[in-house]
Amino acid sequence: MLGLANSASALQIETDEARIDIYGYARLNASYDINEDISRSSGTRSGDFSQINTGAAENSEASGYFGADAVQSRLGVRTSLANGVMVNIEGDFRGGTNGGQLRLRHAYGQYGNWLMGRTWSNYNSFVGNTSVLEMDGVAGNAGLYNRTAQVRYIQGNFTFAAESPKPKILDQTTKNGLPTLTARYENKAGALKFSSAALIQEVGYDTGINDDSAIGFAVFGAAKFQVTDTLSIQGNVNYTDGANSYLWRSGTNYYGEDAYLKGNNVETIVGYSANLGTTIKVGPGSLSAVYGMTTMDWDDAQDDGLAVGNQHERNTNAFLTYKWAPIKSVVFGVEYGRYEVKKINGDEGDANRLMFAAQYNF
Repeated sequence: MLGLANSASALQIETDEARIDIYGYARLNASYDINEDISRSSGTRSGDFSQINTGAAENSEASGYFGADAVQSRLGVRTSLANGVMVNIEGDFRGGTNGGQLRLRHAYGQYGNWLMGRTWSNYNSFVGNTSVLEMDGVAGNAGLYNRTAQVRYIQGNFTFAAESPKPKILDQTTKNGLPTLTARYENKAGALKFSSAALIQEVGYDTGINDDSAIGFAVFGAAKFQVTDTLSIQGNVNYTDGANSYLWRSGTNYYGEDAYLKGNNVETIVGYSANLGTTIKVGPGSLSAVYGMTTMDWDDAQDDGLAVGNQHERNTNAFLTYKWAPIKSVVFGVEYGRYEVKKINGDEGDANRLMFAAQYNF
């Protein structure tokens, strides 16, 4: 994401009992797809891996598509009470099939060491991410690059949470019987910032006649090293086994399947991903370059006779981004992005695109 911290509120109301901050931004996203149109239908002009032509379709594709929208624009209210309670509610306009409808992003409260509600998953970190204009980010970002309902306990640099489960079984409705359990550690040492997390989840089904379950797990590591005042290197590494629903930009676009059925038995699927980027101050702004890759291992499913040839084996994307702030609270950005897909059947495809964004923070 482009993203700047909302350093100043458009409106701040203070009483003896509370402080209320209203914050957000207005944002324009515009994209030009050099090849096929891969922009996400729900808005923000984000690239969608599932819309990349592969195989023979690459040879006769229409090309050259422009579009723009403002659905990423955001509005939030944060209330801090005198007794130590904090409540945050935030939304954007990426809701609905084609975007434009209000969508809930955050709705949580925090008191002391406890946080309850919907916010970024505890199995997530921004430490190793490279900032891009693409709202849906880079393949291989750390953990669940999304928000979810949870109960979180915070103890210093450690956080633990029970979260709403998200298991996925290929061609089978799952049964959610237990919460996903997550733990994260985040810290810094000199010029190095780092984070690591793990989770376990139940992956199961129950038709009333047949049932089975397995335990899935995932781990990630994220780090950023500030080489100089003007140069940083950052990246992420992820590994999953039965938890690809937490492997960002896997599957056809966002998350892949955790498991498949061999007869009536649940068999987990392994996945892994990584990205590496660098950011350097250039002129009035900053220039970033990043490459990310996500892979799922479907070999066992193939060996077990499943027709998975059309599944995505590997998704990769890379971005070259320049951002600058001409005045306070205003950020502009331009970006080149490249997307590549490889399917199990060997079909491959790619797409190239340009993006522009203008963001006005308050």
